[in-house]
Amino acid sequence: MRLGKDGKIVLIKKVPLFSKLSKKGLEEVAHIADELDLPKGKVMAEEGDRGREFFVLLEGEADVTKGDRSINTMHEGDFFGEIALVTKMPRTATVTATTDVRVLVITERDFGSLLKHSEEVGLSVAEALAERMAPQLPV
Repeated sequence: MRLGKDGKIVLIKKVPLFSKLSKKGLEEVAHIADELDLPKGKVMAEEGDRGREFFVLLEGEADVTKGDRSINTMHEGDFFGEIALVTKMPRTATVTATTDVRVLVITERDFGSLLKHSEEVGLSVAEALAERMAPQLPV
């Protein structure tokens, strides 16, 4: 069963990067989010590669590995790659589907286009990103 706009909004609002968006901003992000079905074994993110997508796992499971060691198992509602949308930093781990999965995907290209046309989304995302990075910055 496919998510409607409201279902996408509920999931997107749980992502810290988007948590400060207004209803209108959440609707704009939901509009560019696509649902995809991916097969077991599909590598959704490769450690060291530059991330170009953000994913929310809607159904299924995925294994997160760093080097050759498993560090986490992702389940329905988990997400990854949101920082890659705005920083162009390399992926810190590999994420591989361990079952058939259904995901919500936002591409860097669509997100960049949205940022150019929506000042509210840009400001809100910048604020959330700054808050998230602040604990890592030296004093």
